[in-house]
Amino acid sequence: MIERNFEAFRDPDLAKGLITQIRSRSRRPIRLMEVCGTHTVALFRSGVRSLLPDTIGLLSGPGCPVCVTAQGEIDAFVALAQRPDTIVATFGDLLRVPGSGTTLQAAKGEGADVRIVYSAVDALAFARDNPEKEVVFLGVGFETTAPTIAAAIFSARQSGCMNFSIAAAHKTVPAALGALLGRSDLKVDGLLLPGHVSVMIGVAGYRPFFNASQMPSAITGFEPTDLLMGIAELVTQIETGRPRLYNAYPRAVTEGGNPKAMALLEQVFAPADVPWRGLGRIPASGLVLRPEFERFDAFRRFDIQIVDAPEPKGCACGQILTGTRIPPECPLYKTTCSPIHPVGPCMVSSEGTCAAYYRYHQASS
Repeated sequence: MIERNFEAFRDPDLAKGLITQIRSRSRRPIRLMEVCGTHTVALFRSGVRSLLPDTIGLLSGPGCPVCVTAQGEIDAFVALAQRPDTIVATFGDLLRVPGSGTTLQAAKGEGADVRIVYSAVDALAFARDNPEKEVVFLGVGFETTAPTIAAAIFSARQSGCMNFSIAAAHKTVPAALGALLGRSDLKVDGLLLPGHVSVMIGVAGYRPFFNASQMPSAITGFEPTDLLMGIAELVTQIETGRPRLYNAYPRAVTEGGNPKAMALLEQVFAPADVPWRGLGRIPASGLVLRPEFERFDAFRRFDIQIVDAPEPKGCACGQILTGTRIPPECPLYKTTCSPIHPVGPCMVSSEGTCAAYYRYHQASS
């Protein structure tokens, strides 16, 4: 492989060299999955997809946090928002995700107090400023955001803020990868592993998964050259028949990740079996509050149950998240489903595959 350093991603000559390397080494058809939704968008927006030879196909995976949130979890979020004297704080992407009956946005239009925030700390500030209200933060995300939510819970406990709680629907990436590769309908030859999650869990976080699967894997950043580095590495692994777990993002990702953040996460959260859109219930793939923090669990506090619910009729979002279909193969894509009138979360989220295809696919094809 071409030599890498911390400034390599800014080197246009390196990018050209990587493109040449990919084209010369890629001899047989292969399918690579970008696990991360941000990678899906970056591959389209940067034009990297158009630079690849026809031998390389790209699939999206279950790396969009809003998209993999199960339909029953969305319904539970709406139920929390419809409670009286409650402020629900949420990331913006969740607002328009259709539940079985309505959306958070529609509930807001009917009088629910739903507010967009950038972090759980913002929600905690609402709780301190509105002691007469219950404030619930909708916790969606992977290992990237969960430590910040754990920190907010610690802060709430320390300050005695008792009107603050979390509706935890967090999920962990390595567990999902194991479930994904166990599917007989998935045909994939290599994985581009997410950058943001990897900053937290480190290369070591994937080792149990890689040792079990021997799937060619490369942790990748988000700049065009980062993406080309990851793809070139995977092509080399696949063509030589020598799979390995490779870190193509060393300026941000270390072997051990962020041990302080992960220790905080593990102190507040425990693994749990949780549902994923498209993948079903995966053992030990979610994060729930440990018993000593249960008073901050909004689902327990307000007796809101997460009930399994079917996905919207005709929506292929679940199959798109598992790499078995692409958006143009969904019968609703660009017909009844669009960014203005989304049917499923893959068209809503800024990291959603359908939204990325809708915006960029024509220009890149």
